[in-house]
Amino acid sequence: MASKTLRELDNADQTPAALASSTLILVDYQNTYTRGVMELDGWEAALDAASDLLARARRAGAGIIHVQHDDGEGSPYDIRTETGRIHPSVAPVEGEPVVVKHAPDAFHGTDLGRLVDEAGNESVVVAGFMTHMCVAYTTASAALRGNRPTVPADTCATRSIVDVSADELHRSALAAIADAYGVVVASGKQLA
Repeated sequence: MASKTLRELDNADQTPAALASSTLILVDYQNTYTRGVMELDGWEAALDAASDLLARARRAGAGIIHVQHDDGEGSPYDIRTETGRIHPSVAPVEGEPVVVKHAPDAFHGTDLGRLVDEAGNESVVVAGFMTHMCVAYTTASAALRGNRPTVPADTCATRSIVDVSADELHRSALAAIADAYGVVVASGKQLA
């Protein structure tokens, strides 16, 4: 039998974010996750779901912020190369800021907090790669700074590590987010 989450025990609001009154944070949808050593399980479906969510967020007038990880020249996250660039299907358009980060938490050492505050929305929707790392850390940080995060599960993906399958790791990370930090919905299509 499943236990109640910490958020349920605290009577936290379980209402998913509405796109028109939220800021969409797109975390690390970089080409490195679509091939080679960092290729994620299920990246195609997650990227399709993210592209759909981004299009709907733009139509709804949501704030939109892109995040890109940079580990320096020669790394799988070298933003100066094609591998480190944001995938074209979710690439920013003019006026959409890009935050470059160097840690799993996109708020750490960046101006993401300022940009979220300037967007004026308490609710944030966090979508991206990898579920168990940058999505989880960024969502926790958003909650701890007073935002109301929603994570659409179908827009996120990860990879198998050690002896844990990508599916187990993805579901565990989402469960941890739902337990303590935010609302998790199965699909971005659930966000109006």
